[in-house]
Amino acid sequence: MTQPLATAILAHDAAEFGLALSADQLALFERYADILLSSGRRAGVTSLSTRERVTQRHFVESLALAAALLTAGILDRSAAARVLDLGSGAGIPGLPIRLLLPQTELTLLDARERTSAFQRELLSALGLEGVAIVTARAEDAAHDPAYRERFDVVLARAVAPLPVLLELALPFLRPEGHLAAPKGSGAPRELAASAGALATLGGAVIYDEPLKLPAGGQGQRLLLIRKTAATPERYPRRAGIPSKRPL
Repeated sequence: MTQPLATAILAHDAAEFGLALSADQLALFERYADILLSSGRRAGVTSLSTRERVTQRHFVESLALAAALLTAGILDRSAAARVLDLGSGAGIPGLPIRLLLPQTELTLLDARERTSAFQRELLSALGLEGVAIVTARAEDAAHDPAYRERFDVVLARAVAPLPVLLELALPFLRPEGHLAAPKGSGAPRELAASAGALATLGGAVIYDEPLKLPAGGQGQRLLLIRKTAATPERYPRRAGIPSKRPL
């Protein structure tokens, strides 16, 4: 049976990254796209309106990130990692990575209940178990012992400028854990503004390279930050302060 165009594109591009998707995995991605197109815009988690755009911007780019993290040894095909998707919205990039690597222990964190309700609907439709949904501000959740310094990897796509993102994300990471942040053309400027936040919060940039995308993909850079020391207990500051007064 001939695959739908978007599914064929996804399978082809995944193979370009060295990733093989089974028929069952491709079927889950198809269902995921159906739900995003039917209710994602209403829920405020995506502005995309075609299956091809959903596939490219949400799924292919998420798998490109997964491939980079596998190559860097931050994710492992044979071992479970505790992963937090910060500001998770439509579940991107965490859920596509979870579909690729089912052993991933994934937590989706978003401040909006409407988003969490969409995520619950999505997980039910996909038949996925073992994915946690947390509705909270990052500034609050990062002071909860259930989440502070509990994660191996934090994923953050289009969440905040890097100086702000560091304060929101690093408290969730265990020592030697990693923040993975795809960034656009402003990455060099954000990096230059982040020296103080890195020193204060206990982080070091270990990778700053273009994210490998198929031909026609939007130019992105992947920043990887390793947590090198415990984050002082006072961080993150109360809700709204990190964005108003970045470190």
